[in-house]
This record gives sequence, structure tokens and C-alpha cells, in this order.
Amino acid sequence: MTAAILSGAETGRRPAIAPTGSAVLDVVIPVYNEETDLEPCIRRLRAHLVEQFPYPFRITVADNASTDGTLRVAERLSREFEDVEVRHLEEKGRGRALRAVWSTSDAPVLAYMDVDLSTDLAALGPLVAPLLSGHSDLAIGSRLARGARVVRGPKREFISRCYNLILRGTLAARFSDAQCGFKAIRADVAERLLPHIHDTGWFFDTELLVLAQKAGLRIHEVPVDWVDDPDSSVNIVATATADLKGIARLTKATMTGRIPIGDLREQLGRAPIQVQAPGVAPSLVRQLVRFAAVGVASTIAYLVLFLLLRTFTGAQVANFAALLVTAIGNTALNRRLTFGIRGREGAGLHQFQGLVVFGLGLALTSGALALLHTMTAPGLPLEITVLVLANLAATVLRFLLLRGWVFRRRPATEMES
Repeated sequence: MTAAILSGAETGRRPAIAPTGSAVLDVVIPVYNEETDLEPCIRRLRAHLVEQFPYPFRITVADNASTDGTLRVAERLSREFEDVEVRHLEEKGRGRALRAVWSTSDAPVLAYMDVDLSTDLAALGPLVAPLLSGHSDLAIGSRLARGARVVRGPKREFISRCYNLILRGTLAARFSDAQCGFKAIRADVAERLLPHIHDTGWFFDTELLVLAQKAGLRIHEVPVDWVDDPDSSVNIVATATADLKGIARLTKATMTGRIPIGDLREQLGRAPIQVQAPGVAPSLVRQLVRFAAVGVASTIAYLVLFLLLRTFTGAQVANFAALLVTAIGNTALNRRLTFGIRGREGAGLHQFQGLVVFGLGLALTSGALALLHTMTAPGLPLEITVLVLANLAATVLRFLLLRGWVFRRRPATEMES
């Protein structure tokens, strides 16, 4: 881990290195009744950090209401090593332990790993380096990313892959492995996200990552070497049930706006890349791609509706009805997908402005139909051809008006005036 890696040069975030001599990295080990495994874990982890990590560190044992000798072992280790600390909690829960330690730690980078050290410690440097440099906001070890080497039974492998498929389908997760017990986060990011995380158990990780993704944060993934612990005490059925309940709760919270995703994006989201081409807005290419995708879907829907209505009504009436229905859907989809506007605030005004744009599109397509009928007696194929060409012209006009008028992001001073 070189100084060049940690310099933070040319990144949008300040590097996490603080010239204070205090801990730069705080590694939390959540434990419950681990009196046998705890001491070998701490000694091995500490030896690795002393040898490989070039900055001050701290190891914090978070004891989750253990009923065996875990706390005594942890306290003995803290007396032996000044860089090992102990936090005792009266209630169980990995999420509760991480919240308690992370919310009070003074280290700029916070991490955690499971006491069984299933993940090879060689991945710890690559895990925290992007956070130290300011390049990324969170980092996760992944057993499912390309390059990972994993040894575990087929049952756990199947459950893990199914869980991540469910996350992709329900919460649109783009990270590959939510539950690997090997993660790190910048303290300034944790400070913003932790108040909005409600789970105190195993779903804590998933909730953290979903909120981070929706807030526009950069999540760095590290393929890991991982060997399953055959003596793991995790109750798979109970954990899976709790996770499914957590997915349902989080889905509802994000859909209803109970979690202020917009505020989090404003507080934590990264600024757009500053494109150097004069006159080209940073998000133009992305908006064009998404607008085109919405436009294709709207055009197909329009043609289907037009053909259905054309069987029992005139061309102008069918065109008006099909265009009106698809225009409302088009405005709603572009509002959310193309221009990234969420929540109900301003939705009514946007739909009204969208209908004005619809009126211009209607004028183009209806005018093209009227002109066609004055020139000849067209059949259905020619009508459709003319409508498609007119809709292409209307689409260009629609994008320009949506971007420059309907969904234009106004400066704060303009909005307040």
C-alpha cells in the first residue's frame, strides 16, 4: 500500500489519512460465545496489521452479550495489547454491535470481519485502500465476484446465490455479495447512513449496501479467498426468514419515501463527471440512452394501442387516444429513469408540462395524417409509416423540451425566489 495509492490525488473525496497519530483504521470483530476462537483470531489479525498496514490501527472486540468466557478473553487481550479494545453489549445482534462501535469510533475508516477469519487477510489491504485514498465510499469482500476462490458446501452456495438473485430482482442491487462478513466504510459515510438502518442482525449489511447504492455512493468489491467454517453457529433458516422480512420492509420503505433517499443523495452522492467537451452536459449521454429506451417502449405501446383503436374508430381519434395514454406513461418513466427525479413533489406540474409537450407531438402527428389524407387515400401501412416518421420528429422535440423545460434542474437561488 504505497503513498501514491493513499494520496487521494485527482479524486472527488478527501483522503482518509489524518496526521494525528490516532487510529486510521478500526477493525471490529463482533462475537457471541466465541471464547475458543477469539484469541487466535485477534493474534493472527493483529500480527497481519503490524506487518502489512503502515498506519495506526485499532481492533475492537464487540461482545454481543456472550454467556461464556468470551468477555474475559477479550479483556485479557486488551490488557496485553494497547491497540485492542473491548465493547460489551447487553443484547445480541451483529448489526447492533457494528452500529455501537462505528457510531462512536474516531477512526476515519471502519471495517469488520467475522471471528472465524474465513476470508484470507491478504484481501484486507485491497479492501481499505480505496477508502483511505478517497476513491470509494464502501468496500465489500465478495465470494461471488470473478476471481474469488471459495470452498464451501453446495447448500450454502445455493442459498447465497439465491439470496443475491432475490436482491437483484426486488431491490435492484448491483453489488454481488451482500452477506460476506468482510466489509469497510468511510466514517463520514457511516455517520450519514447509520441513522436510517433499522436492522440489528444479519440483514444490517444488506440494508447498508442498498441505501449506499441508492444514495449514489461508490461500492468497491474485492474478490476474496474464502473457506467455509464448518462449525459456524449461524441458523440458516432463521437468518433467511429474517432477511426476507427485511427485504419486504426495505422495499416498502424505499417505495413510500419513508427513507429520504433524495436527501441522502444530496448529502453523499458524487458529483457528475466534468466532461471537457464544451457545450456537452455531463449527464447528456446517459440521459439520451435512457430516453431512447423509454421512447422505444412508448412507441411500441403507442402502435399497439393505435392498431387496436383503429379497428373501430377513425385514424385521428385512435392517434389522439393512443398518444395521450402513452404520453402520460412516457412522462412518468422519463421523470424517474431518465432525469432521476423521485418522490411525489412536483409530479403534478411535470405531468401538466408533459401534456403540453404531448400537445405539440399531437400537432405534428395529426398534421402529418391530415396532410397525407389531403394528398391521397392511404391504406393502413402508409398511415403507420407516416406516423412513425412524425413520431420520430416529435421524439426529438420531446427530449429537448423535457430536458430544457419540464425537468430542468433549477439553481437553488432561482427556486427560492
